[in-house]
Parts: sequence; C-alpha cells; structure tokens
Amino acid sequence: MRSASKLWTTLWLAALLAAFGVSQASLAAEPAPPPNSPVVVELFTSQGCSSCPPADALLGELAQREGVLALSYHVDYWNYIGWKDPYSSPRMTDRQRTYMPALGQRYVYTPQMVIDGRYQEVGSDETAIKRIVERLAGSGSRKLGISLVAGEGNRGTLRIPARPYSGEAAVWLIAFDDKHTTKIGRGENAGRTLSYFHVVRDIRRIGTWRGAAMEIPLDLTVERRSGFENCAVIVQEAAAGPIIGAVSMRLAAPR
Repeated sequence: MRSASKLWTTLWLAALLAAFGVSQASLAAEPAPPPNSPVVVELFTSQGCSSCPPADALLGELAQREGVLALSYHVDYWNYIGWKDPYSSPRMTDRQRTYMPALGQRYVYTPQMVIDGRYQEVGSDETAIKRIVERLAGSGSRKLGISLVAGEGNRGTLRIPARPYSGEAAVWLIAFDDKHTTKIGRGENAGRTLSYFHVVRDIRRIGTWRGAAMEIPLDLTVERRSGFENCAVIVQEAAAGPIIGAVSMRLAAPR
C-alpha cells in the first residue's frame, strides 16, 4: 500500500512540474549556492619556541574541522637561539608584524593565533580559541562566497562576487602543506620530534577587491613545481584587517 501511494505521489509531482514547463532534470541542474566562507585561524609559531608545541597540536585539531581554514606561519625571529626553523621566513614574520596595529599589539610573540583577522589569543589557549571559532562559524554566511576553480594545466580562476564595499581589500594567495614532522636538533625543543600542520610555504598578494564582481586568472606553476600541496585565497580588509572571505583548493596528492 505504501509503495502504491509513493508511486502516485511521484506521478502527481511529475505532472505538476510538466504543467509549469519545468522538468525534474532542470531542477537538478540548478547550481548550488557557494559554500559559506570558512573561519580563518592563523598560528604564528616556531620550532625554536618551547611553548609552541601545544599550539601546533591545537592547530592540527582545528585543521580537521569542517568550516575552518587553519594556517601555520613559521616566523624567523627565534632562529638565533641555535636552531633554524626550516619553514621559517621573513615574510611570515612580516605578516605577523602587520597585524600588530590592527590588533592593538605592541610586540610580536609566539605562539599567537589570529582568528578571522579580528581577534588574537595565545595559541595554546584552547578554550578561548575554540569559543571564538564556534561563535564566528555561525556567522560565516555574511562573508563573501568566493570560489577557486582549477583549469587546464597549472591554470585556475578566482571568482569574487559583488557586494557593497567602500574600501580596498587585499587578495592573498597562500600555498601550504598538510603536515611536516621534524626532529629538532638544537634550541629550546632539542631532542623532540614534532609535527606541524597546514604549514604555509609561500604568500603573495595577487590583487585588490573594491566591491565589484571580479575574476582573477591564476598561474599556479610555481606552487605546483615547488610541490606545495594546497593553496588558499584570503580576501582581507587593508593588508591585515578583518577577513572578508576565504577559500582553499588542493594542488597535489598527499605525501
């Protein structure tokens, strides 16, 4: 009896759609709305910092969460104490320093987590960080639904929709790897083998968004030839203000 009733309902729905000139196939072909932009968590860390491992582990946990883009920037100002972090770069330190005035900081430190370019906490403060992430996750629909589409070869296209906006937002392309494990030979973490997640390998500005819809063609040759595993795009007020939108894309198979 239930099967007959279900069949009758299906036939009735098909007839109704036909009456309005709409087919079930055309409904299925409607494009899905863009996903909500993820909460962006940026950790500034160093292999030469003895208080960083708990923050590195927390970032690894956040990296597994749906709706979170977790990124680990290895700064270079701890290299002088006897161990040069192989993933450190002045560009990572520059990004952290750029956040200082926007976040009301007088100095840089590790481990520091910056969430959505709006809030900062000590990177090992799990309770405070998760509270902020969970609060922001519920408001993700207010961000830009940007998309990153792979093309032929090393090409790609970034699409940013229009939205009323009076300022200028930086568009950043960030290359990062899934995970690296290092045996630390010297410095504050000497003798330890530690893992780092979503390690940023390169960051460069690729454009400026002023509110109008725009497409940016991407050449990812350098990123792919360098063996980087992922890339992300962040649209951010000024150079290091609140993050308006973000998206990520796979570049290579996991190692």
